[in-house]
Amino acid sequence: MIRRAFDALLLDLDGTLVTAQDRIHPRTREALRAAVARGVHVRIATGRSELATIPVLEDLGLEEPAVVFNGAGVWCPLRREFLEERVLSERTLRRSVAYGLERGLLTVTMGAGRKHALQPRREAEQLALSEMTGLHFVEPGELLGRRTIRVTLFSDEHATSQALADDIERAVSQPVYLTHFPLNVLAHHRSSRLLVADVHPPCRGKAEALRLLREEHGVAPERVVAVGDASNDVPMLLAAGLGVAVEGSMREALEVADRVIGAAETDALGLLVEELFLD
Repeated sequence: MIRRAFDALLLDLDGTLVTAQDRIHPRTREALRAAVARGVHVRIATGRSELATIPVLEDLGLEEPAVVFNGAGVWCPLRREFLEERVLSERTLRRSVAYGLERGLLTVTMGAGRKHALQPRREAEQLALSEMTGLHFVEPGELLGRRTIRVTLFSDEHATSQALADDIERAVSQPVYLTHFPLNVLAHHRSSRLLVADVHPPCRGKAEALRLLREEHGVAPERVVAVGDASNDVPMLLAAGLGVAVEGSMREALEVADRVIGAAETDALGLLVEELFLD
């Protein structure tokens, strides 16, 4: 029997596994279930919160832990609880929220099972928040809740999302892990002019998923396939034995990928799983 080259598969969600219509291609779903049945470690590594990730885990019947919040949390679908949960220090949280409020930016704080924001002031902000799972509108003081995993800030005043992230990093002046992107890279926000930056506690980003595979199952990084489409996928694409970007990915992902496949709307991911894990 020929031993396959890889033992694990890490998947980003939006724009990679999940289409603009929040669907998984039937061939991809079937291939992933077959791979799991053969003992492949299939795991999600996403920027989404656990609340927004749970429906996908249930749809696929995945039972292995998922990396959420861009590596700041690890959610167990079997125990329905966080196995790891990094939280922002009180100083980092206060400085991040103060930065957003002082500059009039849309500011969202997120923790286990909850997301808090002020009432949106204009249509662009309302649309930006329209699909955020578990969101509650609160008064400014309530943004400083305990055990906050992430602060997300939206701006239409900066030239680029990198400029926004750099500005936040200077203002916070604490150890953090920052991700950033134009909101219009997401399928449901193509017309948005807002830029987004996420402030997380220090971590390795989605590369945390490779650490967990080694610690829990002894799977070496070179035996892992990682698939993504955005700048926040770069840590896992670089760390994996095979980094795969999908068609239409952000430049940052395309530049580091070993291979490019078709878009999430096609059966390309299903074909990749069949080739690497089922043949």
